[in-house]
Amino acid sequence: MNGVLPDSEIRNLIDTGVISAEPAIIPEQIQPASLDLRLGTTAYRLRASFLAGRGKRITDRLADFQMHQMDLSNGAVLERGCVYLVPLMERLRLPQGLAAVANAKSSTGRLDLLTRLVTDDGTEFDRLPEGYDGPLYAEICPRSFSVLVRPGMRLNQLRLRRGQAVLSDQELRSLNDREPLVEGDALIDHGLGFSVDLRPTTGDLVGYRARPHSGVIDLDRIGAYPAADFWDELHSTDGRLILDPGAFYILVSRESVAIPADFAAEMAPYLAMVGEFRVHYAGFFDPGFGIGAFGTGARGVLEVRCHEAPFVLEHGQVVGRLVYERMAARPQRLYGADIKSNYQGQGLKLAKQFA
Repeated sequence: MNGVLPDSEIRNLIDTGVISAEPAIIPEQIQPASLDLRLGTTAYRLRASFLAGRGKRITDRLADFQMHQMDLSNGAVLERGCVYLVPLMERLRLPQGLAAVANAKSSTGRLDLLTRLVTDDGTEFDRLPEGYDGPLYAEICPRSFSVLVRPGMRLNQLRLRRGQAVLSDQELRSLNDREPLVEGDALIDHGLGFSVDLRPTTGDLVGYRARPHSGVIDLDRIGAYPAADFWDELHSTDGRLILDPGAFYILVSRESVAIPADFAAEMAPYLAMVGEFRVHYAGFFDPGFGIGAFGTGARGVLEVRCHEAPFVLEHGQVVGRLVYERMAARPQRLYGADIKSNYQGQGLKLAKQFA
């Protein structure tokens, strides 16, 4: 059946060698509708981001852009504003009819840690065509904070698709009629639209802005860092927020959204550019997100960067959309507390490294 492959089919691809790795893939990497990818033991500091290009390999192009090589075995700091290339432990041998797409994991995006998948013969980031046979690399650019990384860390994830899986607006409306995806009226236009919440029901905390000169974050340390050392709280009483050029913000959607068990979703911009800011779309939304024991949906966390001029963001402004896709089969496990999902039932929430 066409659709996004669930955990059971991902395990089958591992067993049959379509997905291989050294060392072997561990069970914790397999999510309901995706596979976490692990950093290898080496990082290359680059002078510029690059794609291999048609008919070329990453290793053939590396000499043109490499500045120096780093051993990650005992941990190494990736510095803010620099670009790195890290060979991943996993590799693929995709058959015809099966393609893949990658995206940063939720915590990666919330740290403003730009992480993209690059491959041999690649002409775009995060996309692997049918029949791809080769290694995988992560291009990493820390934009707000320097980070300490080690081999085996999982910064991005891979989703595999068979055939066309995206729901049309008509299909999405029918799904919403059967299983409400948001409370109240759903804005459906090339996906499920969502807006920014700048009038919280309690208090006046509406978001966070990254502080520009913070310390290093060890990605393995969960709940270890005081948020105030890295983030400024943002408060609003009038439903407005002025975004500063170059600043990075964590905000939250006004809508609580739900992903039914037979579907997955991906966050995408409502428009390629809305005003003078960009909403990052760091994560996949797994089947069961916003459902489980909570039952009332969960907010979407927005990673926002302002560009060339200050911009006034207002409560209820549409800033992004969720593109829903069919699953090829229902996953054996859904997103939720039973698989240690960090953001089920979430509201406005920073990455898991912050207390």
